[in-house]
Amino acid sequence: MPITRVFMNGNSQAVRIPQELRLNATQVEIRRTSDGDLVIHPLPLDRGAALLDALQGFGAEFADLLQADRDSDSVGQAPPQEREAL
Repeated sequence: MPITRVFMNGNSQAVRIPQELRLNATQVEIRRTSDGDLVIHPLPLDRGAALLDALQGFGAEFADLLQADRDSDSVGQAPPQEREAL
């Protein structure tokens, strides 16, 4: 297990990631476990594209169900309030 250093970068603490552990990402999620360990999870380079790719697996029937659910949410709601402009 490589040992690396922690340093200050402006007002933030940073960790040098050794070359053999480099991430192919521009953003990461970081969390602390109950044991106090930090877990760094790389985010996909283009999260929007990853989401669209995941949604491609659902068929038209699923999209119809979502639309029906959205349509039923508006039933019985009061009309929008009219307010003075700011």
